[in-house]
Amino acid sequence: MFKKRLFQKTVNRPERHGKSSLSPDELNFRINVHYGIPSTASMLAFDPIQRLLAVGTLDGRIKVIGGDNVEGLLISPKLLPLKYLEFLQNQGFIVSITSDNDIQVWSLERRSIACSLQWDSIVTAFSVINGSSFMYVGDEYGLMSVLKYDAESGQLMRLPYQLSSDFLAEATGIPVSSGQPIVGILPQPYSSGNRVLIAYESGLIVLWDVVEAQPVVVRGDRVLQLKNNVCPPNDGITDIVDDEPSLDLEEKEISALCWASTDGSILAMGYVDGDILFWNMSKDSSIKNQEAGMSPNVVKLQLSSSEKRLPVIVLHWLDNSKSSKHREGQLLIYGGDEIGSEEVVTVLSLEWSSGMEAVRCTSRTDLTLNGSFADMIIVPTAGTTGSTTDASLFVLSNPGCIRIYSSELQPGKDLPVSAVNFPATIPTIDPLITVAELFYVNGSTEGLGLEIAVASPTVTLPGNKRWPLTGGVTNKLSLGKDYKVQRLYVAGYDDGSVRIWDVTYPVFSPLCVLTNEANSEDLVDSGGSLTTVDLCSSTLRLAVANECGRVEIYELCSSNETTIHFVTETKTEVRSSAQVQGPRCGAVFNLHKSGVQALKFINQGSRLIVVHESSRIAVVNVQSSSVAFITDSLQTSPVISVAYKAFEYEMPKKRNESAPIIPERGESIFVLTKEGSIYVIDGNNGSMISSRPIQLKNSTAISLHFIENQTSAFSFVDEQLEKKDDILKNEPLLSVDLRSEKCKTEDHALDKNPSTLSLKELLVLVCCRDKLLIYPAKSVVQGQSKYICKVKLSKPCCWTSVFRTDHVGGLAVFYPTGEMEIRSLPDLELVKEFSLLSQLRWNFKPNLERMISSAENLHIALANGSEVAFVSLLEGQNDFSIPESLPGLHDEVLAAAANAAISISSDRKRKKES
Repeated sequence: MFKKRLFQKTVNRPERHGKSSLSPDELNFRINVHYGIPSTASMLAFDPIQRLLAVGTLDGRIKVIGGDNVEGLLISPKLLPLKYLEFLQNQGFIVSITSDNDIQVWSLERRSIACSLQWDSIVTAFSVINGSSFMYVGDEYGLMSVLKYDAESGQLMRLPYQLSSDFLAEATGIPVSSGQPIVGILPQPYSSGNRVLIAYESGLIVLWDVVEAQPVVVRGDRVLQLKNNVCPPNDGITDIVDDEPSLDLEEKEISALCWASTDGSILAMGYVDGDILFWNMSKDSSIKNQEAGMSPNVVKLQLSSSEKRLPVIVLHWLDNSKSSKHREGQLLIYGGDEIGSEEVVTVLSLEWSSGMEAVRCTSRTDLTLNGSFADMIIVPTAGTTGSTTDASLFVLSNPGCIRIYSSELQPGKDLPVSAVNFPATIPTIDPLITVAELFYVNGSTEGLGLEIAVASPTVTLPGNKRWPLTGGVTNKLSLGKDYKVQRLYVAGYDDGSVRIWDVTYPVFSPLCVLTNEANSEDLVDSGGSLTTVDLCSSTLRLAVANECGRVEIYELCSSNETTIHFVTETKTEVRSSAQVQGPRCGAVFNLHKSGVQALKFINQGSRLIVVHESSRIAVVNVQSSSVAFITDSLQTSPVISVAYKAFEYEMPKKRNESAPIIPERGESIFVLTKEGSIYVIDGNNGSMISSRPIQLKNSTAISLHFIENQTSAFSFVDEQLEKKDDILKNEPLLSVDLRSEKCKTEDHALDKNPSTLSLKELLVLVCCRDKLLIYPAKSVVQGQSKYICKVKLSKPCCWTSVFRTDHVGGLAVFYPTGEMEIRSLPDLELVKEFSLLSQLRWNFKPNLERMISSAENLHIALANGSEVAFVSLLEGQNDFSIPESLPGLHDEVLAAAANAAISISSDRKRKKES
């Protein structure tokens, strides 16, 4: 028994082959490009000068979004929720505070943490002084501290200026209980940060002069005598005026606050019990009222008369005042309504005279949410830095959805409630993405992206407002005559549409949207959800297929054809082609009503393999729009992987009569079914080359790959065959062109001097959920199930991909847990492991494998939820950069940085100085 196990270990875990093996130093996980809003998004921040939007999450990530498809992802080493997020405006930095009170300063240019400071108490309030590097921090003990970020030294400095609750009580003459937490900090507008409002949990509000070190205005220090002067609107809206004679603030817990005037004279404060109080923070008004023996001006507002109301979570003010004597604007509220009511954002139009002598509500609008509320923010239009009527409301809801309202914020406009979803560079939810692939282009791209490209439509908001995000690096590249599209990302959707992007450079460019404009009376199933796509990189022919069995062929480059062919199993119909913008559909194949599982171009795009769910295999001639053959169903198990090889061989001097009859010159299609059967089909006529398909026992198959021409494969085969019965002795010697159709069209280093190898030296890799197997190709052709290498996986995997470096090949194995293994070929030895979960922090779904695609150099594209990520696993490889051969283009995009798409505008310094 011991001898048998030792022998198996030697076979299954062979020794490496020197320099031809993959090294761990060659591998490094990097996120090159990321698009979409994370599903864990929880808060918003905006830089009105750089015009950048930041989205904080519950898992330590920060998504930064600018204009022209510019997006970047910042990933904290701590997988913790963020509770505060603000820009250092026009500085190129973002400050975030995690749930464990770690204050992090992020550099957008470096896309990393510039410095961090672990706070020694629980941070309960935070605010940045606009246009500066100073920030206020309030904690659980009532201590307010001042921080400054020094960009030159890269240090976050804690300044000696502090304000404790004891010192505040002494300065105001008002007793403040020790350890009273600070629940809100707001620098007063137009005070250059010298005045700051501090709100304590007890209800005490102090407007503090930092320079003079003394209070300016104190509110909430006694039982209030309310002034009931909010007039109900005349349209029957149920805004309620409080009719109680007094209010004890000690029983009210503050939950939200904002300035309700541009000059900081009015404060709006929301409470846990659903009340909203407006405070007059004017110093002159305070002195005047106190001399008259009156309580400070306070107005109470309720959204509902119910006794049980939701806490007021968020307040924002949009000022429309045209004079200092007459004030008006919109108060945007989340919360305050009756418990159990529909979740909405309420917009109240308010008017009052100076000093709040008369306040009335003129209108109320409820904005319905798309999901549960997370946060909202007012985004002024480009060219403005404060709240004006020309602004938009961004509402963030779960999971990761942003809706934009604009026209509803205009005063005096009776417009219907409307909103637009945040435009996704790569849509994944609306419409729903069902399949996606990353393709390399090696043929002529003349016309692609220049003649057929449909420009991305300008985003318009309700009220014809301009799109407010313009920051980052512009996508208006000066594409000269030497520009060449190198990579395409093709996505198919549940509505039958196809979208194509040029992903050559870090900022992706949408090329076109293909819709089902080719229809026929006999072909009415064009609206089915797309299931698979394939692209011939040399001819730029694109094939797409759907769940109804329909296959469409598009010519991505310009074509002079004016007809379209509709092909079924029994007839061909030719009709005039409709005039369309973008690529033209040249042929439609409807050969079987079962869904299409796989497509594969062969013979340099002249033919196409079509695999149906019913396990029927068809080969169609694309150039003549005809059917070469259709096989019968192989078995009930669906086909999940297909591979193709062209064979040439020399007949042996003495033929073994028992050997299978294999064509002297032809093509073979290797077919793998889900239950683990491997068939080899003659690519010329569809007949079975071997009547004995290989059958894997108790396995769920995932994919089948060829191990290509590499020196290590030769020595590995010889080594393994010495340990096993030579099943290939006395058999016909087949010669095999090891290069796949894709490799024939690509200029790989190993393919510059192609050589013909015998079938004996070609290996077939079969990947299952629980194991990896390597077979000699010749044994598969002959139906002999004798593997030469087997690796049992520690847990079930869901996706695999073969890749090549300059000198050796490898295998990427992906697990539903978010982990990825890299194994060397052909020995399948584990080289390195990566955790996508620690970087992308996705909740991986069972069907994620349909959203994963890769290229031979180990660039991987993944889509999950509303996010799309492009990652690299090879060290030193950065194909999302600008080639030095295009110096003008290189200089223009260099600032974008190759590993992400967020940077700071080149005129940042000029703007700051002005």
